[in-house]
Amino acid sequence: MRTAIYPGSFDPVTKGHLDIIQRAAAQFDRVIVCVMYNSEKHGLFTPEERAELIRRSLPELEGVDNVEVDCASGLLVDYARRRGAACVVKGLRRVADFESEMQMADLNRKLSPGMDTLFLTARPELAFLSSTIVKEMARYQVSLKGYVADAIAETVSERMREAIRSAP
Repeated sequence: MRTAIYPGSFDPVTKGHLDIIQRAAAQFDRVIVCVMYNSEKHGLFTPEERAELIRRSLPELEGVDNVEVDCASGLLVDYARRRGAACVVKGLRRVADFESEMQMADLNRKLSPGMDTLFLTARPELAFLSSTIVKEMARYQVSLKGYVADAIAETVSERMREAIRSAP
């Protein structure tokens, strides 16, 4: 069974992320979308909430019956080894993404020989999209329709409203 890991912070998951998930699902027998804990980042959603947002978004995609969602901390290569994955899937939006992602791919291969990284380029109509942009749109009460799954748009907007209300 060919298993790939699609890691990220997904805070929140966007249509760009979902496109990569769907395309990876067509290439592998199993894709594990893994929300990685990052102690340096304090997101809008907890990692567990992000995983749930991804799960709620998946029914809007076709051909993703082979996708599961998980959370993990620590080194990605250790997680991949535990889960039996030999490939990491990463989405690239711009040239700037390539530089940092290539550095991580090289490190992963050094730490775990045989660990490949598959880069999937963003579709042009989604290349501008990021979780940061989605949060900024939500901050200014712009509709998130078309930017995140319909199933989570209101949840993301509401969480941003709560964050603004509770800010000092």
